[in-house]
Amino acid sequence: MTGTPRPGADRTAPERAGQETEAVLKAARRRYVVVCALFWLPPGLAMAPLVLLFTERGMALAAIAGFFAAHSLTVAAVELPTGGLSDVLGRRPVLAAAGALNAIALLIVGLAGTAWVLVLGMVLMGTARALASGPAEAWYVDTVQATAGPDADLRTGLARGSSATSAALAIGLMLGGSVPWLLDRTADLGPRLTRATSGLVLPLSVPVLLGAVVEVLFLCYVLAALREPPRPPATLRSVLRGVPGAVLSGVRLGGRDAMVRRILLSAAAAGSALAAIELLMPGRAVSLTGAPESGALLFAALACGGFVCAGLGSHLAPSAARLTGSGGRAVLAGLGTATAGLLLLAATAAWSHPVSTGLVVAGFGLVYLGLGVAGPNENELLHRRVPGDARATALSVQSLAQQSVGAVTGVVVGALTPGPLPWLLTAAVLLAGALLWTRRGDGPPADEARDRPAGPADPRERQEPEPTTATSTAPTVEA
Repeated sequence: MTGTPRPGADRTAPERAGQETEAVLKAARRRYVVVCALFWLPPGLAMAPLVLLFTERGMALAAIAGFFAAHSLTVAAVELPTGGLSDVLGRRPVLAAAGALNAIALLIVGLAGTAWVLVLGMVLMGTARALASGPAEAWYVDTVQATAGPDADLRTGLARGSSATSAALAIGLMLGGSVPWLLDRTADLGPRLTRATSGLVLPLSVPVLLGAVVEVLFLCYVLAALREPPRPPATLRSVLRGVPGAVLSGVRLGGRDAMVRRILLSAAAAGSALAAIELLMPGRAVSLTGAPESGALLFAALACGGFVCAGLGSHLAPSAARLTGSGGRAVLAGLGTATAGLLLLAATAAWSHPVSTGLVVAGFGLVYLGLGVAGPNENELLHRRVPGDARATALSVQSLAQQSVGAVTGVVVGALTPGPLPWLLTAAVLLAGALLWTRRGDGPPADEARDRPAGPADPRERQEPEPTTATSTAPTVEA
C-alpha cells in the first residue's frame, strides 16, 4: 500500500522549484553585471590619458587621428562576422577571446613608442570591441529564457548591465585622469617610474596598464562563471559555413521585421547624437571656461557625469516601461528626453551668459539620461523578436548601425560652422528616431514562425500588437 502524501508536499515542491529558478536568475543577473563592469572599466581607464600618452610618445595629431580611425574601421569591418561567430561557437569563447585581445592591445598601447606598433594595438582593441559587442547580453538572455521560459522578464537584467557599463566607464574615466596626476605629485613617483623603466612606462601609461590587468581578471571570470549549454563540436568547416549564414540571418531579419527595423533606426539616431556630443562638446567646454586646460577638465567632468546619467537612465528603464504602459512608449519617452537635451545645447550654443553653463550641463545630462532609458527597453524588444541562433548577430547589426551613422554624422557636423546648426541637425535626426515609436500595429513576422516573439512579460502589453518589452545599448564614448 502506498503511503498517503504528506499534507503540503504538493505545495512545497513548486515553491522549491520557484526558489531554485529565482536563485538561478539572480546569479545570471549578477554575473552579467560583473562581466559588463569588468569589460568596460579598462576602456574607461584608457579614455582620459590616451591622446596625451600618444602625444608624450612624440606622435603628431594627424597620426593620433589615424590611430583612432584604425580602431573605428576595424570595429566596422569585423562587427558582423564576430557576432555570427558568437552564434556559432558560443558566447563564452568569444568573450574570452575579446578579453585576451584587449589585454594585449592595452599592453601594446601603454608601452609602445612607434607608430606602426600603436596602429597594431588599436586594431587589436577594435577587434576586441567588436567581439564583445553582443555575446555577454546574448548569454544572459539565453540563460534567462532557458531557466524561466520565453516569457521571463529580461528588462531588469539588461537595465542593470547597462547601468554597470556606465558606472564602470565613469569610474574608469576618473581613475584614468587622476592616477597620472597623483603620480606626478606624490614623492616624485612619476619621474622615478619613467627613469626606472628607461622611458618605457610613463605616468600616463599606468592607467592603460591597469586596464590590461583588469582585462586578465575579466578573462578569468568569463571562463569560470559564464557556463552555457553544450553546443555541437565546432570545426573550421562548420565555422566557415555557419558564420556567413548567421550574418545573413541577422541582416535579413531587419529587412522583414518592422519592429527590428525600428530598433535599428533608433540605434542609428542615438549614434548620431553621441557622435555630435563627442565632437562638439570639447570645444564648447573650452569656450565656457576660456582656457584649453580648464576646458579639458570640464569636459572630463561632463563625460563622467554623462555616464552617471546614462547609468541612472538604465536603472530607471523598467520603471519607465511600467509608467508609460509598454517598452515601446518608454523608448519614445527616452528618445524624446534626449532630443530635448540636444535642443537645449542648441539654444545655448550662441549664448555666452554665465547661466548658459548650467543649461549646457543640464542638456548634456538629459541626452545621456534619455538614451539610458531607451537602451534596455529597445534591447528587450529586440530579444523577443530575434531567435536565439541569431541573437548576437542582431546585436552586432544594431551596434554597426549606431557606429556607422555616428561616423557619417561626425563628418557632416565637422564640416558645418560651429553654432546652433550642428546641434539642431542632430536633434532633428534623434527626433525622427523618436517619432518612429509613435506608430503602432507592428505584429510578428507573418511568414517566419521561428522569428515569432516569445511574448511580453507584462500582460498589459499583450493587448498591443507593437510594444512588448525592451546595448551597446548603453551609450558609451569609445576610447
